[in-house]
Amino acid sequence: MTTSAVKNNFLPPGLVSNLQEVLLNRKGAQNDKDQQSKPKVDDPSTQPSSSDSVPDVAADDADSTKPVVLVTNADGIESPGITCLVDALVRQGLCNVNVCAPQSDKSVAGHSFTLKETIAVTPTDIHGATAYEVSGTPVDCVSLALSGALFSWSKPVLVISGINRGSSCGHQMFYSGVVAGAREALFNSVPSISISLDWRNDESQESDFKDAVSVCLPLINAAIRDIEKGAFPKSCLLHIGVPKSPLTNKGFKLTKQSLWSSTLCWQAKSSTRNLAAGRFLPNQQSLGMQLAQLGRDASAAGAARKLVTQRKNIEVVESVGIAGKADPDRKVKYFRLELLDKKQEEEDEDLDFRALENGFVAVTPVSLAMHVEADVNAAASKWISSALEVEQ
Repeated sequence: MTTSAVKNNFLPPGLVSNLQEVLLNRKGAQNDKDQQSKPKVDDPSTQPSSSDSVPDVAADDADSTKPVVLVTNADGIESPGITCLVDALVRQGLCNVNVCAPQSDKSVAGHSFTLKETIAVTPTDIHGATAYEVSGTPVDCVSLALSGALFSWSKPVLVISGINRGSSCGHQMFYSGVVAGAREALFNSVPSISISLDWRNDESQESDFKDAVSVCLPLINAAIRDIEKGAFPKSCLLHIGVPKSPLTNKGFKLTKQSLWSSTLCWQAKSSTRNLAAGRFLPNQQSLGMQLAQLGRDASAAGAARKLVTQRKNIEVVESVGIAGKADPDRKVKYFRLELLDKKQEEEDEDLDFRALENGFVAVTPVSLAMHVEADVNAAASKWISSALEVEQ
């Protein structure tokens, strides 16, 4: 991270010093009494692979002397991003790793809860960590985990959300389930980090997630250490954007949330398709996963009964009109949303998406308060004063 990057971003001193300590050359930089008890962590850019940077430590029973870390994500509990991260944290052995993550992909769930429905929570195994899969959103997962109803501990030291497949820059942070998971932790006064990999369908591969973990581990370890010292920033979460080629990154860069966004393109679809299949395809896919889960815990007869019940529900919903009455003559139109990239005009090198494009690991502080620039605030103030004078 360049000196100018720090000067141009007015951030809590604890955050700046934390990043400097992690990212600059550490030779001789740390001489306090914690150094001898802290495992040595090298510069992530010099690591050839994640397997080299993570010692192989067998997962033992929870050690009450170790800090508790909660891991969630948005891509689903079986996605490679979270499994690589959990594997590395467990083998490193510096904290008790607990997982509470969505059963299926909720990457664009935003900050949504599941209301008026019962969610299912099932224990599962991820590299020896205490883990649960939840039939809800990332926010459901974090809220449930922090409620005290699921885990024996009262509060984790840190919540890590990720690693997400695809960047979460600019306006995407408002749609992003992975950022929402970290934000929900901050709502509950728990420090949090979210991580996204700038995945490219025509270039990226599964091993990039392992590499992304090796890049982020030094920052995660520093966060855990500094939280216990009281030196980690309390007013924001940190979103880490890892570039498409993690091991060839140019270093960490403190960045600002940009105005980057995708174009939302709604495509009209043919109405001649099978109505149930066209309209309820997502439900049917979810149904398949639910039945697979039922197969673990229930009889084939029980699974069949659930299938029949849900099919009946689909038929009822399909035939109900706006007023709640059957309306077979009602015309239905079908649309599918596609996200299209658009050219970005912002050229500031300290913006999140621009730093990723340039090969940096972008670290963006995200506040709970919607930040308003001083000039925008002044303009709004001037307009309000003018408008009230006219009204009077």
